[in-house]
Amino acid sequence: MRHLPFARLHNFRDLGGYPARGGTVRWGLLYRSDSLGKLAGDDLARFTALGVRTVIDLRHAYEIEARGRVPDLDGLSYHHLPIEHRPYDQTSLGPDVDPGRYLADRYLEVAEDGAVELSAALEVIADAEGPAVFHCASGKDRTGVLAALVLNAIGVSTVDIVEDFARTGLATDRLLADWLAERPGSYTWPGYGRAPESAMRLFLADLSAAHGSVESYVAHHLRVAPATITSLHRRFVGR
Repeated sequence: MRHLPFARLHNFRDLGGYPARGGTVRWGLLYRSDSLGKLAGDDLARFTALGVRTVIDLRHAYEIEARGRVPDLDGLSYHHLPIEHRPYDQTSLGPDVDPGRYLADRYLEVAEDGAVELSAALEVIADAEGPAVFHCASGKDRTGVLAALVLNAIGVSTVDIVEDFARTGLATDRLLADWLAERPGSYTWPGYGRAPESAMRLFLADLSAAHGSVESYVAHHLRVAPATITSLHRRFVGR
């Protein structure tokens, strides 16, 4: 099961099972999620049982202050790496804005601006002991960018990366219901909270066009060492 059932987390899922370079991504080692600040009660017990030892929080400091962070559990390594340097407001956009193109452009901004934090995130994931999880608020945009870079680095196909991104669509209705329960009538954009395949497909294509390839972007713009890529592959890919 890729989406793991929680009461308050709606987009917590396992990145295992995808074909990768030389094998398959191992299950139970790398997760992506919506905000872990929601963990409590039975959800916290379920999370603890997964044995996660490393958490990367991609949100802004003001989001953490307002919504909380993952509980401070024994043996848990927490890394705050806010990759988005140009916050944007999707809530007031109109129906004429194409979600795929708009989101892809925002992801490209993150990829360019957040190079230091994205590089650090890849290194943390490569060096992590035990299972790791990275998250933002809904587990879609910022989390989707990092997931794409990790999966690409270990040889997962673009088709599967796009498919993984679009799986947020299975959680969108619950994420939006939570949002509206706290902020009635707070968005107008029909594309808000959606994860169209075109957004990730355009992002990866444009990133490749700008840097030669996604691999070249990681190597030269993020300056991630080949040893880090080797470590990622060794940790997360099995035969």
